[in-house]
Amino acid sequence: MKQLYEPGQMVETTVVAISSDTVFIDLGLKSEGFIDKSEFTDDEGNVSIHEGDRIKVYFASASGDELHFTTKLAGQNAGKDMLESAFQNGVPVEGHVSKEIKGGFEVMVGSTRAFCPYSQMGYRERKEASEYVGKHLTFKIQEYKNEGRNIVLSNRAILAEQAAEQKAKLAQKFQLGSIVRGSVSRIESYGAFVNVEGFEALLPISEISHVRVNDVHDVLAVGQEVEAKIIRADWEKEKVSLSTKELEKDPWDGIAEKFPVGTKIEGKVSRVADFGLFINLAPAVDGLVHISKLPVERNTNLKKVYKSGD
Repeated sequence: MKQLYEPGQMVETTVVAISSDTVFIDLGLKSEGFIDKSEFTDDEGNVSIHEGDRIKVYFASASGDELHFTTKLAGQNAGKDMLESAFQNGVPVEGHVSKEIKGGFEVMVGSTRAFCPYSQMGYRERKEASEYVGKHLTFKIQEYKNEGRNIVLSNRAILAEQAAEQKAKLAQKFQLGSIVRGSVSRIESYGAFVNVEGFEALLPISEISHVRVNDVHDVLAVGQEVEAKIIRADWEKEKVSLSTKELEKDPWDGIAEKFPVGTKIEGKVSRVADFGLFINLAPAVDGLVHISKLPVERNTNLKKVYKSGD
């Protein structure tokens, strides 16, 4: 019987059924192809695909009428011929990072030794080399030489592809003006970064609130959930900005009714300018007392007479 697929050949297909241990895919033939369900199952037992999903898989082997596919090559699927095919067809391979060696890491792909340079391990986040040793990770084969005696891998290439796919999905899902939810992943002096479905968007300090924020730590904490509006969305350059201020009520709404002309108030000086004092009336609302309305000479240096908080 003539073989319909070459080892490592990529097929884009549809999931037709999921059993206790197998995912069946449509090949347009009398029989269906199958993939081990474990390839789509996380450590908690959650399955990442559903019937009807479109997926990309790679032909691994045939046994009679059974056609076995995979999302990556590992274990018994990682013979020299399969690895060479994986290199030629860009098929991901799964490897065990066995130890750190000069210039990078030794990685076992099945029973085959391969090398991953330091520069090709991980994506953007810097980690200690020891954190990778002992891990099972997915790689792309960058070089395949000397009949498989010299194989160079890249974990970075896989992570970069995943990031690009995730970015494309988010760009379709969220546009300028969309409301998103996320958690604060890190805080800087100029704002906070919010993790939105795996993408870090910037919440500038000026967009946190109508009320002036001097220190981000005063109002936000790492891990805190926030809801924000997208005010800038350049997904291609990975520059997405958020605003929680945009979702707040405008503090000036109804201010004329709250402080009609002639109202006597007490307030603190929020800022001293050459031409007068700004007095805080309500959160994010300041009123100006012009220098001509103050009990001082017109050429007085106000900063020597008044200070914020008076």
